Amino acid sequence: MRLVRWTPDDLVRRLDDVVAVYGEAMNYRADLLEARRGYIATHVRRPGFRAVASLTTEGHLAGFGYGYRGEPGQWWHDQVHRALGPPARQRWLTDCFEVVELHVRPPAQGHGLGSRQLTALLTLAEGSTTLLSTPEADERTSRAWRLYRRFGFVDVLRHFHFPGDERPFGVLGRDLPLATPDPVAPGPAAP
Repeated sequence: MRLVRWTPDDLVRRLDDVVAVYGEAMNYRADLLEARRGYIATHVRRPGFRAVASLTTEGHLAGFGYGYRGEPGQWWHDQVHRALGPPARQRWLTDCFEVVELHVRPPAQGHGLGSRQLTALLTLAEGSTTLLSTPEADERTSRAWRLYRRFGFVDVLRHFHFPGDERPFGVLGRDLPLATPDPVAPGPAAP
C-alpha cells in the first residue's frame, strides 16, 4: 500500500473509484452517490484543495481524503457558521481547512490507512484550524471517532443536523499545523 498526494486532475480521473469507496465506507444508496459525484467534481476547484489516496500495489484505490479552505458561500461552511456564536466563528472559521472527505474501503479498515491519510492531509493543509463533520456515534466503538480523538479533535458542535440529512453530526476541530513529517510519497499518482 502506498500513500500519494493527488492533484485535482488525479481525483477527477479516478472519480468512479472515489465514489465507489465513498459509497462502501458510508453505506449510501446509489442515487445519493450520483449526487455526490457532482459535488466532488466541483470541490476540486476550491481554494487550497488538497487530496491524498491510498493505493494498493496493483493501483486500486483503498482509501482517499480531501479538503480545502473554508469560505463564506460554501454550503457546509455557511451551515456551521449559522450554528456557531461569534466567538466560535472567529476561533474556528476565520482561517480554516475543512476536511471534506476521509474514507477507507471497509475491508481495508483497521490497518492504519485512515490515520496515514489524515496525517498526510493535515500536513498538507493551509490554515490555522481544521474542521470536519462526522455522524454521531459511540466514541468507544466508532473507528472514525477514535481516530479523530487521537488526532486531538475537540467538539465544536454536537448533535447538529445538516439540512437534508436526518442523522445528527458532530463537528470537530483542532488547531494547525500538525507537527509531523510529510508521509506522502512524491510524484504522480498511479492511473
